[in-house]
Amino acid sequence: MTSRRWFHPNITGIDAEQLLLCRGVHGSFLARPSKSNPGDFTLSIRRNVEVTHIKIQNSGDYYDLYGGEKFATLAELVQHYTEQEGLLREKNGDVIELKYPLNCRDPTSERWYHGHLSVLTNEEKVENGDRKPRVTHVMIGYQAGKYDVGGGERFDTLTDLVEHYKKNPMVEVSGIVVHLKQPFNATRINAANIENRVKELNKTADNTEKAKQGFWEEFELLQQQEHKLLYSRKEGQRIENKNKNRYKNILPFDNTRVSLKEVDESVVGADYINANDITNGKSGDDCKNYIATQGCLQNTINDFWKMIYQENAHVIVMTTKEIERGKNKCVRYWPDLETSKEYGLISVRNLEERMAQDYIVRDLEVTRIDQDVLPRHIWHYQYLSWPDHGVPNEPGGVLSFLDQVNRAQQSIPDMGPIIVHCSAGIGRTGTIIVIDMLISDISRQGLDCDIDIPKTIQIVRKQRSGMVQTEAQYKFIYMAVQQYIETVQRRLQEEQKNKTKDREYSNIRYLPTEVKTKRQAGTSRDFPSSKEESSCLYENLNIKTSKASGGSNAKR
Repeated sequence: MTSRRWFHPNITGIDAEQLLLCRGVHGSFLARPSKSNPGDFTLSIRRNVEVTHIKIQNSGDYYDLYGGEKFATLAELVQHYTEQEGLLREKNGDVIELKYPLNCRDPTSERWYHGHLSVLTNEEKVENGDRKPRVTHVMIGYQAGKYDVGGGERFDTLTDLVEHYKKNPMVEVSGIVVHLKQPFNATRINAANIENRVKELNKTADNTEKAKQGFWEEFELLQQQEHKLLYSRKEGQRIENKNKNRYKNILPFDNTRVSLKEVDESVVGADYINANDITNGKSGDDCKNYIATQGCLQNTINDFWKMIYQENAHVIVMTTKEIERGKNKCVRYWPDLETSKEYGLISVRNLEERMAQDYIVRDLEVTRIDQDVLPRHIWHYQYLSWPDHGVPNEPGGVLSFLDQVNRAQQSIPDMGPIIVHCSAGIGRTGTIIVIDMLISDISRQGLDCDIDIPKTIQIVRKQRSGMVQTEAQYKFIYMAVQQYIETVQRRLQEEQKNKTKDREYSNIRYLPTEVKTKRQAGTSRDFPSSKEESSCLYENLNIKTSKASGGSNAKR
């Protein structure tokens, strides 16, 4: 697929049939959002004089035809069934052919302001029949508090001007009509201004035919770039490696995949694991590193622990339960409490488990049984409150969870990347990584920094296919970042109030109370944060969290 224009975001099943029967031929197809199951999709294919509709499930972990093969992106699913003739069949065995994509002509986006205005004029035909686009720059005047174009009708706001010319096309001196059709959105925002952006994204479009929310439109614009990120995945497609993939079409990109070391080089594929290195695209102290991977299979547990030890990782983030809705999402890869188990050359002992409201944290001791070296401690954080086929109701629990994860990550100097996985290693995994990247940037640079959520998602998608799967996950990222910023703002306001009180009552001083974590008898080391201290902070800020082990999601 050279593009994703076969996706039609604003049509019904009846519209799809009319389009295919009027504009298409046998084998023409398009994809569209499902009306009966919001969040899912439908593949509509013309077959002679009839149209067949096939449901596509978007589980949040992958795309599939309800029980068929799993894919990281909608583009990969469509590409697969287009290239592999004969795979798509009816129950009676008749082949359904996907031959000719029926391209969409409709724009999807609604937000347009960039500080300048560029518009696309009518396309000009060239000799070979293709169309060459032109860009026209329109000067907008501003006098006496009003906006105008070329001395024409004047408007109180820039928004009023643009809305007027969206309905009433401009005409160039040459006579060419200039239509404002598809706005090109700016996605970078000042972090402190995220509340206004979220309000804007929550608005419903005025046009009833496209009554989609801004989140949907912004996410769809991001999805349109999928086809540009279909990089080589040859190692995962090797016959020797196929049984190491939980879903045979959800594979790591070759250029960012994690390669296992100290393996038998005579064994083809011995260095393979379904995992990718992920960074925030920055260097030096600003660089944050992760490994995104799939949930373990029984035959990949030894490779998983080999990777953990090789990469000097000390924190594992698991965002799924082992079984969800009766389906195996991840094989248990750690021993029971106070027991040990060997995984290849790695011995793992489960020293301690602590249950919080939304997650379990385990203290695991890891040793190389073939080397005389000191054991390592691994913090295993398993988030339990992320529903299958959805997102948490509110982000406070996830923010508290990530705060604890980062406390653990910072407790040991020079440790390796954070390991993050769900089942497929793309949906929930991508969502957690993007949230953590964004709040880390804000924590480091302050509330006056710029953030770009779609660009951050694109950065991680260039390193592993399909990261952040659904509109719900996309919106959840915004909600989490907004709540984090609001928490920091309230904390700063409280600090400012306290400083004012100190100035007013300078004869009163309060000594800080030292808070220590009490250890359970027989355990080997402290968990890396104080549950009492972090719980108090969240109670003051009215953030829902676990009293047992909740933590601040703002650095103090």
